[in-house]
Amino acid sequence: MSTVALVGFGRWGRLIFRDLRSLEADVVVVAPSEERRRLALQDGAAAVVGEVDDLPEVDGAVVATPTATHAEVTEQILGTIDGPIYVEKPLTCDVEDARRILGRAADRVFVMDKWRYHGGIEALRDLTRSGRLGAVTSLRSTRVQWGHPHRDVDGTWVLMPHDLAVTREILGRIPAPTSAWGRVDGRDADLVAVLGESPWARIDVSTRVPFHRREVVVTFEEGAAWLADSHDDRIVLRPTKGELEEVAVPTEMPLLLELQAFAQHLDGGPPPKSSAAEGAETVEVIAACRRLAGIDRP
Repeated sequence: MSTVALVGFGRWGRLIFRDLRSLEADVVVVAPSEERRRLALQDGAAAVVGEVDDLPEVDGAVVATPTATHAEVTEQILGTIDGPIYVEKPLTCDVEDARRILGRAADRVFVMDKWRYHGGIEALRDLTRSGRLGAVTSLRSTRVQWGHPHRDVDGTWVLMPHDLAVTREILGRIPAPTSAWGRVDGRDADLVAVLGESPWARIDVSTRVPFHRREVVVTFEEGAAWLADSHDDRIVLRPTKGELEEVAVPTEMPLLLELQAFAQHLDGGPPPKSSAAEGAETVEVIAACRRLAGIDRP
């Protein structure tokens, strides 16, 4: 049984804690708030501490603090423990911070890109690799909603990492951004970006749409396939010649699956899917899209 440090015990941190405990990990929670430490003990934490520097010996760590603190917290953990570190997406919200972490610990830091563990996305990936409908010509990923709960960053940093993870998992890479348009108003964001040319990917994210939608469409030379919603238990295929087809997909929760991958890595298994290098590339692509859209001008 591994002992894992969980840094952060907020809304999302408590869900991570729940799944780590279901995987039979002993969890040491790091939280500055006395109330959060009390809740962690109540939920079954093996121990609680107020600071990273106070951690006992652990096998690895998960970072679930606000995005704007990821770099500082990750580098503090790197100086405190010797094991792997799993950082909630995105790795950072600053290109230089991401590059510095990559240079310091490329083989120890991984990113929690849960959509790479989604059954529907894996099915679209497998369909792409099979060549059944020919080569991919385009990918469209839509992630829109009304507002978001994060107080430290705007919606591009909250939503876009998921779509880039989807793109990487299905295409095997993230194409370079070619154009983008949109705006950021405080914490709210509307951004559309086009990546690559052949195939190209179109990413549409917004926190100003009055409904919730998660949709991925992959177009092939001989048809198309799509995941209509994050909770769907199937993908739908539309061949150019032939009938509509539904393909059942696994429905295990991606958060649990990505934490299971990390737990297995702590026990000597392969690393989780998203490396520090891939995490840093995601940060660079988001920054490039923001510049192309005129959100962050040089």
